[in-house]
Amino acid sequence: MDALLVGLGNPGPRYEKNRHNAGFRVINAIAKANTAVSFKKVMGVADVSSFHLDSIRLILAKPLTFMNLSGQAVRFLMDFYKISPERIYVFHDDIDLGLGCIKIKKGGGNGGHNGLKSIDSLAGNDYWRIRIGIGRPEEKSMVSSHVLGDFSADEEDILQKIYYKISDDIVLLFSDRKMLESKLNH
Repeated sequence: MDALLVGLGNPGPRYEKNRHNAGFRVINAIAKANTAVSFKKVMGVADVSSFHLDSIRLILAKPLTFMNLSGQAVRFLMDFYKISPERIYVFHDDIDLGLGCIKIKKGGGNGGHNGLKSIDSLAGNDYWRIRIGIGRPEEKSMVSSHVLGDFSADEEDILQKIYYKISDDIVLLFSDRKMLESKLNH
């Protein structure tokens, strides 16, 4: 059985440390902690790697589309690997959660997140979302610069711990999501 784990972000070194790339960074941590095979480009749509966790093949993906077009990559990967939406786990930044907080849910609204809007429009919304809190700027007019800005050194320390906790406890994503969420938020 396969599961698709997608990290949302923007491709290229310019965006590498942006808050909006929290999803990419989680996927990188999962790959590193679980000795996944090297990332390879699949049809120019996504960088993809994989590893086995018990009887599940976890396919890790970082779309090469920009955030607002994430749905194109997710739809392609769903069809390419023949994976249904309920076996898709999308890791993404969330400004409505405090820095480092994690929430896991299946389906629901997109909260104004353009990457999720794109996925919802092309693949439906019956997939798992792992929301990674990046905090909200004080003024609404600063949202774009906030998500496209880099983490401070202190924020980076907090997020690195979260990325590694997720990668160490990835098995709980498939067996006990509530326990995973609880462990990550304490």
